[in-house]
Amino acid sequence: MTTTFFTNARLIDPVALTDQMGGLVVTDGIITRVFEWNATPPADAQVIDCAGHCLAPGIIDIGVKVSEPGERHKESFRSAGRAAAAGGVTTIVTRPDTTPAIDTPETLEFVERRAQLDAPVHVLPMAALTKGRDGREMTEIGFLQDAGAVAFTDCDRVVTNTKVYSRALTYARSLDALVIGHIQEPVLSEGAAVTSGKFASLRGLPGVSPMAERMGLDRDISLLEMTGARYHVDQITTARALPALERAKRNGLRITAGVGVHHLTLNELDVADYRTFFKLKPPLRSEEDRVAVVQAVAEGLIDIICSMHTPQDEESKRLPYEEAASGAVGLETLLPAALRLYHAQMIDLPRLIRAMTLNPARLLGLTAGRLLPDAPADLILFDPDAPFLLDRSTLLSKSKNTPFDGARLQGKVLGTWVDGARVWEA
Repeated sequence: MTTTFFTNARLIDPVALTDQMGGLVVTDGIITRVFEWNATPPADAQVIDCAGHCLAPGIIDIGVKVSEPGERHKESFRSAGRAAAAGGVTTIVTRPDTTPAIDTPETLEFVERRAQLDAPVHVLPMAALTKGRDGREMTEIGFLQDAGAVAFTDCDRVVTNTKVYSRALTYARSLDALVIGHIQEPVLSEGAAVTSGKFASLRGLPGVSPMAERMGLDRDISLLEMTGARYHVDQITTARALPALERAKRNGLRITAGVGVHHLTLNELDVADYRTFFKLKPPLRSEEDRVAVVQAVAEGLIDIICSMHTPQDEESKRLPYEEAASGAVGLETLLPAALRLYHAQMIDLPRLIRAMTLNPARLLGLTAGRLLPDAPADLILFDPDAPFLLDRSTLLSKSKNTPFDGARLQGKVLGTWVDGARVWEA
């Protein structure tokens, strides 16, 4: 039996939404006691003095792309796992948009084996909703679920055939399987590089209206009313989509929503003179949209904050803006970027941590994401005020395509524990 005693910690509790001094006792990878202020450590316990820094549940990041199989040069389970540990992410939920797509039990089992061998953090794989992510024929959802898939998604490929989509949602409902959707109307969005408006016109870039997101959400909500499926929106990034989400929740539909940290902390003007590290999918929005989405997170309308970690190599990004690949890495910058909202007094720290820990745990039916007895000791220790200048060359991800290169950030991860074992020390 191994016991670890965390003392002198600022406990950030996402369940009670409290921020107070205290500590934890961890025995054999499980939290066995939570106490306030000081306590006497058990005999033979390893004592960790947190020095007044924040101790919180480990981050659960939904929508991480690990480029195995097919593009291991962009990101492997080893590099993604190390980056996650350094960023305080103790569970990564991986996307199926690999080469080939994760659409069979055999491919899923390969991913699970590689993750178990190489990653120091928990890895939970998602599987494709349709074969090849082509939107024509649904995958064997039941077999994939039995093989370990925690959710089903075609990622940024929208299923345009509503009959196929409705059948997949109906089948998923019968198995209580979670479906994750990307709510962009595909025809309007095709070829778009930025959000339409004055900035797009001045830069001469093809844009897409924010209404494309609202239209995609309205369609999916209609299908949810018809099928009763359990559904999560990967990202809501515009103010126009929020009233539809609020009505769907009020009407009792089983719907939750997330947002990527880049859309919470950046806006369309950050693209500036065609900076391709800021090219994302969906594109960055107006400042008004950003503020509205941050408010939705603070109020609990948007449930989850994620990194939408999407590694791209230099050759994919060093192109004219319109031709460059979309996406940014985010495992190591998720926490310090999200803390921008805390430092700007737009959201308090317990609610911010709840959106990255407790809420994704609840969505996936995990016991993690809590500072409670009998919960797994997946923990992060961080200093929310420590300033640093981000140098992308120091990132542990294989790809370095971060929009925060050279940015001044606050918030350093000092330690990460998975099942009570330390996997990262600053």
